[in-house]
Amino acid sequence: MNYPQYRRMCKLIHECCNYDGGNCILLDDGKGCVYVQSISYSLLCKWFRCPAAG
Repeated sequence: MNYPQYRRMCKLIHECCNYDGGNCILLDDGKGCVYVQSISYSLLCKWFRCPAAG
């Protein structure tokens, strides 16, 4: 992933309906879970793969 792609990914992360202040709502088990896409340099969440989601 080049730098412009990385910057675009960072912007998309904040648009995800599962993003909540750096945590992922779907993976939250009561303790809070870091939003995986923000630390993985990839968009793994199904929200990004399904055009009808969100």
